[in-house]
Amino acid sequence: MRKRMLIIGAGSTAFTTGLVTDLIMTPDLGPWELRLVDIDPEALETAEGLSRQMVAARGADITIRSAVDRCDLLPGADVVVCTIAVGGRRGRELDVLIPRKYGIYQPVADTVMAGGISRAMRMVPALIDIASDVQKLCPQAWFFNYANPMAANCWAIRRATGAPVVGLCIGVFSVIRQLAQFIGAPVEEVTALYAGVNHLTFIYDLRWNGQDCWPLVRERLAREDAQAANLGESERGAIPGGDTTQAPAGWVPTRADNPFSWSLFDAYGAYPAVNDRHVVEFFPERFPHGQYCGKTLGVDAFSIEAGIAHGDERYAQMRAWARGEQPLDPRIFERRVGEHSKLLDLIRSIEYDQRLIFSANLPNRGAVPNLPSEAVLELPAAATAGGLRPLQLIDFPPTLAAIITSKLAAIELTVEAALTGDRELFLEALLLDGSVTDPATARTLSDELLEAHRAHLPAFFPGG
Repeated sequence: MRKRMLIIGAGSTAFTTGLVTDLIMTPDLGPWELRLVDIDPEALETAEGLSRQMVAARGADITIRSAVDRCDLLPGADVVVCTIAVGGRRGRELDVLIPRKYGIYQPVADTVMAGGISRAMRMVPALIDIASDVQKLCPQAWFFNYANPMAANCWAIRRATGAPVVGLCIGVFSVIRQLAQFIGAPVEEVTALYAGVNHLTFIYDLRWNGQDCWPLVRERLAREDAQAANLGESERGAIPGGDTTQAPAGWVPTRADNPFSWSLFDAYGAYPAVNDRHVVEFFPERFPHGQYCGKTLGVDAFSIEAGIAHGDERYAQMRAWARGEQPLDPRIFERRVGEHSKLLDLIRSIEYDQRLIFSANLPNRGAVPNLPSEAVLELPAAATAGGLRPLQLIDFPPTLAAIITSKLAAIELTVEAALTGDRELFLEALLLDGSVTDPATARTLSDELLEAHRAHLPAFFPGG
């Protein structure tokens, strides 16, 4: 029987084409009916056209349907995958550029700080509507969310609708892979325990065939530090500021790539996923005016403008392929590490009750006893026929729990502000987050952000 997978936000062509590649290259779970939904007809046309070309090029047993209205395709879906970005890249630009006017600099702006909180305000209402439709039209479907801010989105969905959404992100897997490369261990032989908030998840137990890896990590760090001490300033290599999360498999990381994350490891004995690009945003007080290793966050360190421009260029290229204006690049069929990477492995584990472990964003509910019960945490979970079941982490260090608890407080305020359209809660979320500390500045900033995104904020602007 043909399984039916629905992607909501399919105009995110990088995700969609990566997943189509995986569907083509792993036929054991098929045959599939791929259903594509996007409210932007042009983006949907691109995603559908490119997907059809890929399927035809490989003769895969995948049928494709598309619609701008998700309610046309939700009935009967077995898997629903949400990858929406309300406001798109232009909305993200506003989340970055408006706070910069107030001295707030971010390298990502999709999770916390002013940009991430602003993003949550427009993401949550849309996701609540999607979750309600999923519950009504295909309540039996597995419901996976990839949209950021992950913790706030999943927390809000569950609080408002009760839908059993599972948040997925490739970040922890990517960092475990990098730590294995750091000590020269085969990735498949390395395991880990971890907990935290998506984009600030502490890997506190790392093992190679059951043996503690941290002594090996510290030995490697000591060698690097000794070598750096003997080098002149001009010999120490490039100043960090590039995204290493999706670096190629043969690349070997160093302390210099993510100095702040390694400083947290030095202090707490645990390494934070997902490296400096995301982690610095949870500690804005340590980077006044965005200063980071002699650069400015989001400007010349992890440049957001460059990232958005790359996204625009990539979309233009995919549109040319979709329209047949250029022949498909054969490299599009190479299986690459990306947000989609673990989805089919997880579905297979559920389908066959393999009980494999995946990083998932789920309500805590006692899995980590020293963290709030209803908070959505990123933690290891077994993918079973009965759903994803978090591992019990009774040894999560209290020092790390203190850090995560403080971040969860601001995220919970963010959730409440997004659900209620309460301007005062939005203001308080900005202040508690720490990226802005002056109440008057926070009020002016909050008003400007809300006005800029008015079209996507029905709770804040009832009646339009």
